[in-house]
Amino acid sequence: MLGICPAKTEGTIFAIKRYAIHDGPDLRTTVFFKGCPLSCWWCHNPEGLRHDIGMVTVAEKCVGCGECIDVCPQKALKISSSGPRRKLDLCKACGLCAETCPALAHEATGYTVQADAVLQTIEKDSAFYNGSQGGVTFSGGEPLSQPGFLLEMLRLCGKRGLHRVVDTSGFAENSLLLHVAKETDLFLFDLKHMDSALHEQYTGVPNERILENLRSLARQGHAVQVRMPLIPGINDDEKNLRATGEFVSGLPGIRHIDVLPYHGIAKAKYTKLGMEYKGADIPKSAPEDVQRAVRTLEGYGLKVRIGG
Repeated sequence: MLGICPAKTEGTIFAIKRYAIHDGPDLRTTVFFKGCPLSCWWCHNPEGLRHDIGMVTVAEKCVGCGECIDVCPQKALKISSSGPRRKLDLCKACGLCAETCPALAHEATGYTVQADAVLQTIEKDSAFYNGSQGGVTFSGGEPLSQPGFLLEMLRLCGKRGLHRVVDTSGFAENSLLLHVAKETDLFLFDLKHMDSALHEQYTGVPNERILENLRSLARQGHAVQVRMPLIPGINDDEKNLRATGEFVSGLPGIRHIDVLPYHGIAKAKYTKLGMEYKGADIPKSAPEDVQRAVRTLEGYGLKVRIGG
């Protein structure tokens, strides 16, 4: 296995969130990996979709000083009447514009890090984990899209006795997932749609591999918290809710499911990144629809938590 997925001490991330309370049990430090094989219409972390690091310009912040123009070695920037403009075909994402800009009008969509440096940030919060199940969560993007770096981080954290959570879509080779499971204390595993064709329509990939991976984790007794992002008009219909309840209730050792209502607060991120937001017209989850989903899933003997 190690030959298939050697450890890597360097990876790309887009954020480290300290004192997180929704990314696993108790208080946590969440590390967000870049890169994801899915393209969910409702993704709330679009900056994590691509593996590569890019630069973003927020024109409203520009004060027109021109310092970024002077420092850019690729001459990829220019000032127009509506603010700075970036020639994406020239930009190499070197980050000099972000380092130079006094108004913080330029931002990187991620950065390269060493595992030891990430560990140092995580360990700053270790005092808050004592006496609880708090610890570190690896999210994204999709952490399994950087398996070598993920394994290195899991091993380093394991040596220090930190509780380790992997937040995943489950779309990965089964052998890789089970290898990662040996270094993981808990999986947060998303179930987005039970119909494979609709799953592919709304996420870009079919769901057979995802469902089989969840079965494998459950059968081998790994700790899994199943989560269902509840997306109005996409997966909150009775047919899909019943299919989800039947599937999850049939998994050995799993009797809980988290329902995550859709909120749509990521729209501003897409505008900032210059990306199309396919979920722009999806309405916020209505409380009565959330409760309906809870009742349906509870009908299969599952304990349901909202928001989780």
